[in-house]
Amino acid sequence: MRILGVDPGIAITGYGIVEFNGNKFYPVTYGCFRSAADKPLYLRLYQLFNELDGLIVKYQPQCLAVEELFFNRNVRTAMVVGQARGIVLLAAARAGIEVYEYTPLQVKQAVAGHGRAEKKQIQYMVRVILNLAEIPRPDDVADALAVAVCHGNNCSGLGALL
Repeated sequence: MRILGVDPGIAITGYGIVEFNGNKFYPVTYGCFRSAADKPLYLRLYQLFNELDGLIVKYQPQCLAVEELFFNRNVRTAMVVGQARGIVLLAAARAGIEVYEYTPLQVKQAVAGHGRAEKKQIQYMVRVILNLAEIPRPDDVADALAVAVCHGNNCSGLGALL
């Protein structure tokens, strides 16, 4: 199964596509989309949609996994991230692929084995699970890969432990 994990944001959106076969993960591609802060929001969202749509067309993931939005103390930031997340959901719907949403706790449990894992632990485990030479940067990329791994584990029955 080919899984697209996304960590939505307006300045940086991390993505990671992994192939999950049996109980092993194989990285296909990963990176991030960036948008310029001096552009109007609607153009940044349009750019995100086009880039994500192109990624979906090129790599043909069978599903998309995204972390549920948790409330941020900065309401403005939460709203903008929510808009970027909406673009991610729209791109998946347009492509006809299923969307799966996970809480931060579920992602941490699936990747590191416990829900109170720190960011560095998650990043380390993403590197190990995907057999990468180094931790993906920026953090948004590692987060996107983590949510993809979470979905793979959830589909395999390992998620039942969550």
